[in-house]
Amino acid sequence: MRLKDKVAVVTGAGSGFGEGIAKTFAREGAKVVIADINEAGGKRVAGEIPGAVFVKTDVSRNAEVKAMVETAVAKFGRLDILVNNAGFTHKNMPMLDVSEELFDRVFAVNVKGIYLGALHAVPVMRRQKGGMILNVASTAGLRPRPGLTWYNGSKGAAMLLTKSMAVELAPDQIRVCAVNPVAGETGMLKDFMGQDTPEMRAKFIATIPLGRLSQPQDIANAALFLCSGEAEFLTGVCLEVDGGRCI
Repeated sequence: MRLKDKVAVVTGAGSGFGEGIAKTFAREGAKVVIADINEAGGKRVAGEIPGAVFVKTDVSRNAEVKAMVETAVAKFGRLDILVNNAGFTHKNMPMLDVSEELFDRVFAVNVKGIYLGALHAVPVMRRQKGGMILNVASTAGLRPRPGLTWYNGSKGAAMLLTKSMAVELAPDQIRVCAVNPVAGETGMLKDFMGQDTPEMRAKFIATIPLGRLSQPQDIANAALFLCSGEAEFLTGVCLEVDGGRCI
């Protein structure tokens, strides 16, 4: 088991990529805290993982992220891995049509969520003399798609934050990496495309050399490697899981 006795918090774990990561980590021996703003989804996933704990969490709210980390430590005694997976997007549309409120929400979840996660997880990891933070960014931050400008920018920020955090936290033996998924079979897909039609799916798939959208297990497999001991000398890595889109 590649994560035996590790304690992992996965945000946005009530569906999609986060669910895939949480279940994969659990199969590999981790004790998992399921954090999600969606109570029904989070409780469902936690109920499907023996010993898992659910914490309702809006990652843009300081007090809720603090409670999330405190729950992990209180329940399992430590925190080894934080996966900042929770994400939010505006619908595919011209950049000037995105409201200020929607813009703020995108950056609150996708960028501020990383800040708040670090604010509460890093002190715990420093006391333990090590840890791992994995940010789920996106190929959108590297090869942006039209109509998603502000979302693209938030994921570009997540990638640069990953590298900067990695350098600053390296003396504490805290690794920081990211995975960059291409568009996948999650609840946000329809927003990325603007409309979920066979024609629009075909258009998106045509940009991916391996000929399909990503699946949660694709992202979970990459996350597992980066969070395992096999990657102990990797930090600051932003790994494209994209079927070749960014080549």
